[in-house]
Amino acid sequence: MGSSNDRRDFLKHGAAATAGLFAASATMAKAAESADTGNSRAEGEAFPRMHPGLGGPIGSPTDRGKLVPGLREAGQAPVNVIAPDLKTTWGKIVNGAREFHLHAMPVRREVLPGIWMDAYGFNGQFPGPVLEMYQGERIRIVFRNDLPEPTTLHSHGLELPISFDGIPAVTQDLVKPGHTFVYEYDVHQEGSYFLHPHVAMQEAIGMVVPFIIHPKVAYEPTVDRDFVLMTQQFAMLPNAHIPNTMSMDWNFLTINGRCGPYTTPLVCKLGERIRIRFLNFSTLHQHPMHLHGHTFWVTGTEGGRIPEPAWIPGNTVIVGVAQSRDVELIANNPGDWVLHCHMFHHMMNHMVSQVGPIIRQKKDDPGFKVPGYPQMMKGMSDMKVLPEGEELPFDDYSMPMTTEDMRKINGRREVQGMREGWFKGVKGLFTVMRVLPPHLYDKVMNTDEPIPPNSSTPLNPPPGSQKL
Repeated sequence: MGSSNDRRDFLKHGAAATAGLFAASATMAKAAESADTGNSRAEGEAFPRMHPGLGGPIGSPTDRGKLVPGLREAGQAPVNVIAPDLKTTWGKIVNGAREFHLHAMPVRREVLPGIWMDAYGFNGQFPGPVLEMYQGERIRIVFRNDLPEPTTLHSHGLELPISFDGIPAVTQDLVKPGHTFVYEYDVHQEGSYFLHPHVAMQEAIGMVVPFIIHPKVAYEPTVDRDFVLMTQQFAMLPNAHIPNTMSMDWNFLTINGRCGPYTTPLVCKLGERIRIRFLNFSTLHQHPMHLHGHTFWVTGTEGGRIPEPAWIPGNTVIVGVAQSRDVELIANNPGDWVLHCHMFHHMMNHMVSQVGPIIRQKKDDPGFKVPGYPQMMKGMSDMKVLPEGEELPFDDYSMPMTTEDMRKINGRREVQGMREGWFKGVKGLFTVMRVLPPHLYDKVMNTDEPIPPNSSTPLNPPPGSQKL
């Protein structure tokens, strides 16, 4: 055993080493901060903009891309939102107010190729068009009811005069079919909100409008792309085309009015800062929305922007019913990454053997049999492409898709270059975020050039990349 002097010397040197480690960490943090406050958009900044990594000490501005800005210069107006499969509008300035026209009406939407849903919506679709405006503006919503029943319009989460809150009998009379009501008020908040009727069964049959209020000057750190994703759920019984609003179980879960794999991917360039606004208008269920391959920060709720010290890092965020969550990230991991709800039933629903064939069969199935476990997941993974006019045998529980159906899925420009058969792994409350090198992004989004499959995600790992 060593002497007491040896022990004292060891402790003394150990303390000095520990102090040195703390000093080194502090130096690294300061270096990261100085790198970030300089030309942070340049290659070689402290954060690995073009490949995944932590990018800085925990708690530093570059920690997992926390305060790393996008490629746009600061001080500009916010970017317009991108809502795949939905229309967006800024309305028009009329007599000092930003004016929108919303028509409540019956609508018909193809939620999957060949699967049409008759529901209620706005301006010919559900969800309705995304309304964009600036904080501090006066807005005017000219609301016309073309439904066969009375309704109202509630601005969910907005602080506004009581007369425009849209609650039948409590704050206003119901708007009768063929009649118009004008909602006009100042918006002093910012963030991700939505509009909907306050008639319960109308809410359950599709009626919602995303409502995005931008600050006058974009928040720091600046974002390059701002996506809006609205989730909903519906129950359609066998051979039906109208949702059953009384059901407590659902087989069609949608993002912006479509089910995977018919959802249009979120396409962005490698290195961009991305904001995704999740808005959940499902009838009952929360959605833990999970993004593969990236770490994001939760930066906003239905109450607006969260102060930066309270941002939470993660790759899954729970979005409760009638809630919104904004997340931000640096898209620095190239490839085609799935984005989906992680409730298991929501990841399959209409694409599995218990649901898909019931909905899709074109004639009565004599004595429908529940398949055994080896067959339970037959659906998209065992999908068979049928020539026009041909049908599956009655005992085949694979998901039938016609050539035209496949054209609708694979013919979109946003999916060009993805791996062959990608759609077999995208089902239910699923979409894809594509992170593409600039040259491939430009080719996909700005040209009509053919792009071979497997261009963005390799077919197999390169040799030697995996060790057993």
